[in-house]
Amino acid sequence: MSDKRRPWAQDLLWRAEALGFDLFIALFRLMGVDAASNFGGWIGRTFGPLSGAHKVAERNLKLAFPEKDEAWRAQTLVAQWDGLGRSFAEFPLMDRILPSTGRVEVVNKERLAEIAEKKIPVVFVSGHLSNWEVMPAAIVDSGVICEMTYRAANNPYVDKRIKESRFRYGVRLFAPKGGDGARELLEGMKEGRSVALMNDQKFNNGVAAPFFGHDARTAPGPTRLAIRFGTVLQPMSVQRIRGARFRAVVHDPIVVPSTGDRTADIEAGVRLINSFMEERIRERPAEWFWVHRRWPNEVYAALAAREAEVRQD
Repeated sequence: MSDKRRPWAQDLLWRAEALGFDLFIALFRLMGVDAASNFGGWIGRTFGPLSGAHKVAERNLKLAFPEKDEAWRAQTLVAQWDGLGRSFAEFPLMDRILPSTGRVEVVNKERLAEIAEKKIPVVFVSGHLSNWEVMPAAIVDSGVICEMTYRAANNPYVDKRIKESRFRYGVRLFAPKGGDGARELLEGMKEGRSVALMNDQKFNNGVAAPFFGHDARTAPGPTRLAIRFGTVLQPMSVQRIRGARFRAVVHDPIVVPSTGDRTADIEAGVRLINSFMEERIRERPAEWFWVHRRWPNEVYAALAAREAEVRQD
């Protein structure tokens, strides 16, 4: 009997969660961009340090910037929580945070215009920098036809609402992560559409490549796509100027080596992406998504062992 009730109970829970999501969207859209962003920043600064993710972020900063002192880490963590809170509060309002609204300055927008005009597909790559939703917003606002990848929410009702939120700022093509998503990306590029992927998160089966002096497993998918379709990796980054105003930077393309050794070329491409991401994070360390375990478990274990030795001394 419990098995028969489970789908009904699960559906009810999903619908309740979706209602909460609707209230969240409605509240922040009613507040307006600046007020919502400021409120989100306050939420992040106030409650973020109380979460378990705060310790993860602190460890990550120690791994990436071992030369920095505790005061610098504390300041960076506060700024990181402020930005993260702002980003989540800004999500329901992304249709009001576009280059065409005056809230996003696009550096090297001529490159986006060139991609849109020539209709030659590229592989956009970036990471969770500042409000990362600004990148796809800037791409579609420029007229580039692009497939965006995303991780589908477990709750199908919430997932539908997330898609609808993105529809409001022009993102209409989705390729969910996974087997089906990979096929959609391939079909899209065959038809001349570009693709955009975040390439800064831990990927257990990925390529081990240096990242802040430690090998980090990184997804090879973007590099493989670039090699397969004979195109470039087109990096972009997002910077928060102040409040809910941003700068989207279109960087010089990354040309993946073509030596005939596919494995070596993929590894080289991943290394180039990791190097690009590290450079951007070093420029503005408070704007990266520090709250995930980017490195392998053994890297964190080694850090804990070093700290234990220091305490004993």
